[in-house]
Amino acid sequence: MTLFRKLWSFAYPGFSFSHFHRVMATRTLSVMPLGNVTLPSAISEALALTLIAQGAEAQIYFSVEHPFIPATYLTGTNSQPSAGYILKYRPPKRYRHNALDAQLTKHRTLSEARILYKLFLAGISVPQLIAVDPRQGLIWMENIDGQSLKSWIWAQETEMEERQVDEGEDAQAQKRVHIIKPVLLAVGSEIAKLHFLETVHGDLTTSNVLLRDSSRVEAITVTFSDKPMVKDPVIIDFGLAQQSTLPEDKAVDLYVLERAFISTHPIHSEEYVEWVLEGYVAGFGRGKKTAMFKVNEIMRKLDAVRLRGRKRSMVG
Repeated sequence: MTLFRKLWSFAYPGFSFSHFHRVMATRTLSVMPLGNVTLPSAISEALALTLIAQGAEAQIYFSVEHPFIPATYLTGTNSQPSAGYILKYRPPKRYRHNALDAQLTKHRTLSEARILYKLFLAGISVPQLIAVDPRQGLIWMENIDGQSLKSWIWAQETEMEERQVDEGEDAQAQKRVHIIKPVLLAVGSEIAKLHFLETVHGDLTTSNVLLRDSSRVEAITVTFSDKPMVKDPVIIDFGLAQQSTLPEDKAVDLYVLERAFISTHPIHSEEYVEWVLEGYVAGFGRGKKTAMFKVNEIMRKLDAVRLRGRKRSMVG
C-alpha cells in the first residue's frame, strides 16, 4: 500500500479505492462547454460549480461538494471544510499541438499538486490538497475563506484615512504598526518557511496571500475599532512554483512581492516591505548559523536584483 493510500485510509476509514476506480471508469471524461469555458463532462454534470476566477493559465471554480466522497459520508465528521472546495482547471490550449498540450498540462498539474502536498505536510499555511487528475488538468483543494492581503490592507488604509483628520498622522502611523505590521511579519515568516524548504513561488504577490481567521496558538492577534482580529496568512496559487536551491531565485520571489507592494500600496510600500523582510529574516531562525548564512546570502542577492531592476527601468 502506498503512502498516499495509508494516509487516506487513516483520514477516511472504510473508504474503498477499488470502488472509487470502478465509479470513475464508468464516466466518460469528454470535454463539453460550460458557458465561456470548458470542463470535463463527468465533473460539470456531477458537481455544482461556480466560476470565480479566470486567468491565462487556469480557471478557478468553487463548490460546496467533495469531488468524489458523498456528503452523507462526511456528515458528522470534520473532514469537510466549512468553506467548501476549490477546483483549479487547466483547459486545453487550442494553439498548441494536442500531444504537446497534453504533456504540458499533465506535467504542470502534477508539479503544482506535489509542491502543494509537500508544503502542507511540512506545516506551511497553504490550501489542503484534496485530489488531482493530471491528465485532465484538475486539482481539487481546500477553499480559504478570507480576504487577499491586498484587499485587507486597502480596507485598513481606507478606514484609517477616514479618521486621519481627527487623529493626525502620528496616530495613523501607530495604528499601522499595531494593526498591519504583525500581519506582514507573519507573511514574511511564512515565506521564509517556504524558501527554507528550497521552494520558490514564482508569482508572489499580495493577491496570492489570503488572510483567514485562525485559532492557532501562534496566530497574530491585533485590535482595531476595539474588535480583536486573528489573521493567519495562507499562500496560494503554486502554478509557477518550483524547487530551487539558488539564493537568487528566492531573492527574485521577494523582489516580485516588493514590486507588488509598490504598485498596489505606493504610499506606505517601503514600510510594508521592511516589515515583510523583518518577518522573513526572523522566520529563518535567529542564532542558527546555517539559516542565517542562507538568509544573508538571499538578502545580498535581493540587493543585486533590485539594482538590475533599476537599470532596466532607466533604460526602458
